[in-house]
Amino acid sequence: MIVHEVRVHPSAVRLPREAQLTWKIAELAAAAPPPEADVTDMVACRVVDNAGVALAALNRQPVATARVMALAHPRPQGATLFGLPAAIRVQAEWACWANATAVRELDLHDCVSPGAHPGDNIAPLIAVAQQMGCDGAALVRAIAVAYEVQVALVKGMPLAPTQKEQTGHLCPATTAGVGALLGLPVATIYHALNQAVLLAFSPRQTRTGDMTSWKAFVPGYSGKLAIEAMDRAMRGEVSPSPVYEGQSGVIAYLLDGPEARYTVALPAPGQPLRAILETFTKAHSAVNHAQAFIDLACELRPQVDLQQVREVVVHTNSAVHHIVGSGSNDPEKYDPDASRETLDHSLAYIVAVALEDGGFHHEHSYTYARAHRPETIDLWRRVHSVIDPAWDALYRQALPDRPALGGRLAIHLKDGRVISGEKAVADAHTHGARPMDHAGYVVKFRALAGPMLASEVLEAFLSLAYALPEATPEALSRLNPPLPPGRLHADKPDGRGIFDHGLVVTDR
Repeated sequence: MIVHEVRVHPSAVRLPREAQLTWKIAELAAAAPPPEADVTDMVACRVVDNAGVALAALNRQPVATARVMALAHPRPQGATLFGLPAAIRVQAEWACWANATAVRELDLHDCVSPGAHPGDNIAPLIAVAQQMGCDGAALVRAIAVAYEVQVALVKGMPLAPTQKEQTGHLCPATTAGVGALLGLPVATIYHALNQAVLLAFSPRQTRTGDMTSWKAFVPGYSGKLAIEAMDRAMRGEVSPSPVYEGQSGVIAYLLDGPEARYTVALPAPGQPLRAILETFTKAHSAVNHAQAFIDLACELRPQVDLQQVREVVVHTNSAVHHIVGSGSNDPEKYDPDASRETLDHSLAYIVAVALEDGGFHHEHSYTYARAHRPETIDLWRRVHSVIDPAWDALYRQALPDRPALGGRLAIHLKDGRVISGEKAVADAHTHGARPMDHAGYVVKFRALAGPMLASEVLEAFLSLAYALPEATPEALSRLNPPLPPGRLHADKPDGRGIFDHGLVVTDR
């Protein structure tokens, strides 16, 4: 790996573009080698994982909204949409918008700590590959590049301390992936990256306070930005620079300020792309920061008489405590009328439900009736988090590929006994008790997509995904599998929005 120091330079210095971080990323995207076998298999696993969580979410309102918006932008030979026949095509950026929203809606796909979801790169890359006639080998390489860039940025330039949304690193990763997919020159990718980075940063209010469906739309918005930035660059438009290092740039005014210094490690020329192997998928439909505690609650449940619980204390690090725990000071995290998006970022709610049910489900755990159950509310309000110095130190000292987002779950009973357990990482984490392997991804996909797809479509999709490097451009049109007729709600523009006003839609 080559470690690049990234810092602010005064405008008078005129930092050469070859010394800028976006140029280094563009060089990686343009020259990255084809992925090795284990990385190729993991790319396929993530394509499968994304499809499973997307298909399970297709009839949820935010996903339906994104889909009808996309359907108002038809394009022959464009890109396909989850749930609809491959003959129905829309503009690539709008396919990205709809499909990425479907992937993100359930908060159940992959992540890299502390809070990024590199699987969000896949939907825009598939959309561009379909519209531009790329083959499976190019798509696999592009996905591996996007993961490499996002993981490097997440590790080297943390966004959480400055309360920025993950799109700050997602959008440039997607842009680099598009450049790799299309085999574009370094200079073209560089200009697209600069444009994308400048537009990608937003505050983290998406994930605090009164959270809404915008959380699901964010990756699609980011992917649209990346596609549009690349389209402009391909037409010869150039970009402001330097975007990270400039006197009025991202570091100086959006991250840690003019004196900040970061180190971003990127593969040397010809070095294999391995970052995807540092990421993992979720076993539970909830925020990454709660995954280990769901596992703990499920393990401890048989030992606990819930009628005897006095309080439940989550001993953890400052990140978990302040982002999803009591330290967030978000009253919405204890409100039964809060949105699903708020509840899936409420550690107290998640722990209470997992303790009661001995499991956690992407639908049943979030229903109105479930959140309003009196005994659940009572237990929920007995759960709180604290910063444990030992767990906070472990979190800060952990290796980048195995951050300790977990802690100790202590259930205090009325008779004075304490039932407890601890985990540093979730069981499904690459360093957890039960890491998700190839077979595990297939099991998860079947559980999520099985109720939605016809059996022959399901099997054909799995066969295609796990033979992706050999897939033809025509075969890639089947990466967003269709549902049987009548199973998909909202499959045409409904006339309520700006985009579909006056649009004539024939019945399908």
